[in-house]
Amino acid sequence: MLRIAVQAKGRLFDETMSFLEESDIKLSATKRTLLVQSSNFPLEVLFLRDDDIPQTVATGVADLGIVGENEFMEKAEDAEIVKRLGFSKCRLSLALPKDIEYSGPQWFEGKKIATSYPGILSRYLKEQGVKAEIHVITGSVEVSPGIGLADAIFDIVSSGSTLVSNRLKEVEVVMKSEALLIGNKNMSEEKKEILNELLFRMNAVKTAEDKKYVLMNAPKEKLDEIIAVLPGMKSPTVMPLAQEGWCSVHTVLDEKCFWEIIGKLKALGAEGILVLPIEKMIL
Repeated sequence: MLRIAVQAKGRLFDETMSFLEESDIKLSATKRTLLVQSSNFPLEVLFLRDDDIPQTVATGVADLGIVGENEFMEKAEDAEIVKRLGFSKCRLSLALPKDIEYSGPQWFEGKKIATSYPGILSRYLKEQGVKAEIHVITGSVEVSPGIGLADAIFDIVSSGSTLVSNRLKEVEVVMKSEALLIGNKNMSEEKKEILNELLFRMNAVKTAEDKKYVLMNAPKEKLDEIIAVLPGMKSPTVMPLAQEGWCSVHTVLDEKCFWEIIGKLKALGAEGILVLPIEKMIL
């Protein structure tokens, strides 16, 4: 059985549990449960603080972990990235009071910076050739400049609303972060087989993201032109209709280009266009 460590609360907890559910991993856990076993897959979930997950995986207490890239890079533990999961996206940025004129990274020379990520920040400052004082805070970093504790902050930014409410402005994006599936480097072959099955399910869910299944009625005389504008997985499915001169075309479209392609299809005479969500896609 595989053991996977996940964050016990917060946005990453919610998105991780939703992702596991979409991957058909059935769990009956609550946030107060430390360890819970899946009822339909050889997997148990260990709920931890996010900053404990990298070490837990590196030492083999858990085989896998789902953790923010920011925490993984900060802890620098000896575990490997198995898969980038694409959710819980954010960035780690430097910010300072909005009324201060910013001239570039050299502005931070000799300044005091408050952060919960001293490892990442110190590596960045070294790359920039900047010497600054790092003040480690585990709570609300963004209030530090306002109370005179620091000149600037280095913290997670998602929408930026927290910075605005504290009269701060983002001046440097140091790294972008997303949820990672990390793994212990010394898993047994039996556990690797289970991991491959888990990845198969996860990939089916991720592949289906932002994809729509589209069905339409199309005039046969325009069929070649319609097929030419469809960027389907391989080629669309075409079936004859009872009405002479018409056929049904089925394909998969990416949501990013969906409306542009739909407009072209309508212009070519496609009718009765039906759009359905895709839960999973196996390539």
